[in-house]
Amino acid sequence: MTLVLGEDSPVPETAADVEDLALRLRGHINQLGTLTSSQEPTLLRAQRLCSDGLPEGYVPSRVHLVKLAEATQELIAKVQQDDIGATPPARRRAWRKPQPNVLRGAVLAVALVCLVWAASVPRT
Repeated sequence: MTLVLGEDSPVPETAADVEDLALRLRGHINQLGTLTSSQEPTLLRAQRLCSDGLPEGYVPSRVHLVKLAEATQELIAKVQQDDIGATPPARRRAWRKPQPNVLRGAVLAVALVCLVWAASVPRT
């Protein structure tokens, strides 16, 4: 899509370049079609564009290529929208970084417990 819709992308010069880009976009549309409902209007529009042959002439073929790229872009947006809406985001527990004084207090408590335990052991 970037090769066709990007602001800095050059217009394809030869008919072979146009055919190659159209073939790539058709492949993307076919792959995205497996991720969405077969009755999705965005998919049907994109498939209709794929089934149309590449028009003859310099300008019509480039216009068709841009339409294919836009349809692919719309289909990607639809798949992402469906994917985001279908699965709730995974909630991860956020662990807070303990404060230095808390760590010092924990170490002191462990040291005191060890000291009391060591003092309570009978000497032989």
